[in-house]
Amino acid sequence: MSASLSSSSLPSAARRRGLAAGAAVAALALTLVACGSSDGSDSDGSSTPGTDHGSGSASASATPGGAFNAADVKFAQQMIPHHQQAVEMAKLAEGRAADPEVEELAAAIEKAQDPEINTMKGWLTSWGKPLPESSSSMGDMPGMDHGSDGGSGMPGMMSDKDMSDLEAAKGKDFDKKFAQLMIAHHEGAVTMAEAERKNGGNADAKKLAGAVVTAQTAEIEQMNKIIARL
Repeated sequence: MSASLSSSSLPSAARRRGLAAGAAVAALALTLVACGSSDGSDSDGSSTPGTDHGSGSASASATPGGAFNAADVKFAQQMIPHHQQAVEMAKLAEGRAADPEVEELAAAIEKAQDPEINTMKGWLTSWGKPLPESSSSMGDMPGMDHGSDGGSGMPGMMSDKDMSDLEAAKGKDFDKKFAQLMIAHHEGAVTMAEAERKNGGNADAKKLAGAVVTAQTAEIEQMNKIIARL
């Protein structure tokens, strides 16, 4: 009788051992998955939310993908010194501007255009195209005869006299000159950016041109309002 009971209990014991082994394998698998995902990456290599992505979008945007054409190269080569002069103008506001809105606008222009200069320099380097000649202090470019477009085909560029007059101005006089000159400068940038949007071939360059049109058109409107109340 006891032998019969012992024999009938064997299949049940085997099943229990099999279930225990399966549970151990599952636990091990979960442990391996947890260890494997501890670097903050999904199985496809993409980062999960909240992790450090390492290289930022700025470095990626400095190396545009896709084809480019002569219009893209011209846009970058001309917009770099154009932006550089705008930054020089913006820097003059410190210690000269009397209107808080003018000071804030100048700071915003400098903050926005400095990174764009670096981005466009990165494009030209990646395309194997020469960078424009470095502008000297106050936006003067060696060998250029500054007129309404600086003699360079860049609309809105300030003349040496314009820059000198702005540097010498103080208070409300500076505020008004700055707004008037920067409006003309921005209008030139918008013209150049519109040409890039029409004729350019590189998606990143055309995207930046669109951003220039949007931002600087809004700033032109803002500066017109500033002039109206000064």
